[in-house]
Formats: sequence, C-alpha cells, structure tokens
Amino acid sequence: MPEKILVKTIMAKPVITIDLNKSVKKAAQVMSEKRVGAIVVVKKNKPVGILTDADIIKKVVALSKDPKKIKVKDIMTTPLVFVSPDDNLIKAEEKMKKFRVKRLPVIKNGIVIGIISNTDIARATPEMIDLLNFRLKMKKFTPQVSEATTTGICDSCGNYSENLTFVDDKWLCEECREE
Repeated sequence: MPEKILVKTIMAKPVITIDLNKSVKKAAQVMSEKRVGAIVVVKKNKPVGILTDADIIKKVVALSKDPKKIKVKDIMTTPLVFVSPDDNLIKAEEKMKKFRVKRLPVIKNGIVIGIISNTDIARATPEMIDLLNFRLKMKKFTPQVSEATTTGICDSCGNYSENLTFVDDKWLCEECREE
C-alpha cells in the first residue's frame, strides 16, 4: 500500500524559500516567523540547496559565528536531494535514509511545489498499516462462487468486486482483467 501513496498527497505546501545570498540571520527569522524547520534555498527562483535548523545550530551557533555576517549559501546543504510529486512514499523514505535527511523538497519541472518530511511519512504510516491489515484479512476471505458471479477482493487492485474471474492463478475484477 505505501507504494500506492504518492508524495503529492501528503506533501506540505507552500514551501518557504530564501535567496542564497541572504544572511543566516534573515533565514532564521523567516523560519521562526513561518514556524518551519527548513527553508529551500534558491538562486533566481531555482532550487539549489536546503537550509535546516540543524545547519544553523551546527555551522553557526555552535561555532560562535555571527549569523548577520554568514550567507545562506555558505552553510546550506547541497546538492539538493529531492523527490517528484508522483514518487511514492517508499521512494521518498528510501532517499531520506540513503542521504540521511529528514526533509525532501518536492520538485516538478524545476520548480519547488512542496516539501515532505519524515514526520509527514510517519503520520501516513498508521493509515497504511490499517489498510495492509485489512487487505491481509481480506486475503483470507475466500471468494464466494455462485452461478452468475464470483464476489470477493481483487488480487491485483485490492478492491471488492462482485464480478471476479480466476485468471493466471489470481482473482481479478473486470477493470484489472482489461489491463
């Protein structure tokens, strides 16, 4: 089921952005005002990096640097790791693990249209588990065969159907048989 949930369905929008030549102080002010933990860094409205609260703490505050004098481009995380709105949650989660990031900008045609975090995925996960459990219970349900129809859960799409046909060792609904 997680493979069927797309990033665009749970991404947060709008995304807060900042020019790469702005100061870290300005970025921190914007992040505080907008109550976000990350801000996408842009150059001429094109995404080039991401600045997180952790970047500011580790690269400025912990080193006693002056946030007014440090530019966003000097501490941002780059290259920018991102996902497409049509990627599924599994792909997004795999990218987060691989690159050890907590947030991924969602980019379509070079434009940032959203952002997805590990928290967003975690919120969606209980719903996915419930759906998976339901599907597992339904798998145990044997379709009822009558003279005219076979009812049950389609092995391909997981939807209930009153018109299942057994094809290639699977019970398929009318729509899945046509594919």
